Amino acid sequence: GATWSDLSVVWDDKDNTCGNPAPIVDAKSGALVLVATWNLGGDHENDIIAGTSTDTRRVYVLRSTDEGKSWSSPKEITKETKKDDWAWYATGPGNGIQIKKGPHKNRMVVACDYVQVKTNKGYSHVIYSDDAGLNWNLGGIAPQEGVNESTVAETAKGGLLLNMRNYNKEKLRKVARSTDGGITWTDFKSDPALEEPVCQGSLISLHKGMAFSNPSSQTKREKMTIKLSFDQGNTWPKSYLVHAGPSAYSNLVELNKREIGIL
Repeated sequence: GATWSDLSVVWDDKDNTCGNPAPIVDAKSGALVLVATWNLGGDHENDIIAGTSTDTRRVYVLRSTDEGKSWSSPKEITKETKKDDWAWYATGPGNGIQIKKGPHKNRMVVACDYVQVKTNKGYSHVIYSDDAGLNWNLGGIAPQEGVNESTVAETAKGGLLLNMRNYNKEKLRKVARSTDGGITWTDFKSDPALEEPVCQGSLISLHKGMAFSNPSSQTKREKMTIKLSFDQGNTWPKSYLVHAGPSAYSNLVELNKREIGIL
């Protein structure tokens, strides 16, 4: 990550929106998998939620087998990953994961969110693939509404932790857990250690523990902070302020056993 190549375009559909890309690397083949969403450029989020848009939000997957130098054409997976009464839909934002341990080893999981048509009720959910990102299925939905952009990470024995942007007045992140590879989720609860001003956050598993980043403030988008947990995300005893000023979306990566990268 010290130096970078020139930019290259992965997906361009002229005036239409190709966004919210969620990347995963297949541990076996090294293939890059990119799950993303699409909508007509003239269809705005409020229109899609209200059901008055021309089209809707759609879901696609792209693949690269040459380390990102070239990409497949987008393959639509909307029918497999989105219900008919869902309007707005977003993959990520941020990376997906591939489970490393347990009965669902090698399963790819992407944290997503949706809004029901006309109700304006928002939920977090996941989609998953058991064949290295070729085909995708709808996974479990967090039981309560009032959340959207979410991030998922693996815990012990192949369990999953879903961490969600929350619209309640308490200004704390919501979390839920899964022990069946993301098919079902516990009722979510607030994490008192992870305050937020209503913004996206990033959660990753480390070789020892977990890391979480977001604007750690309940008043405005500021104070980009990384917090560390050594007990599967139950507590967050270590904290590092990356930038005290204006801060918003972020994404974490474990570079090696001693370094974390943050975008």
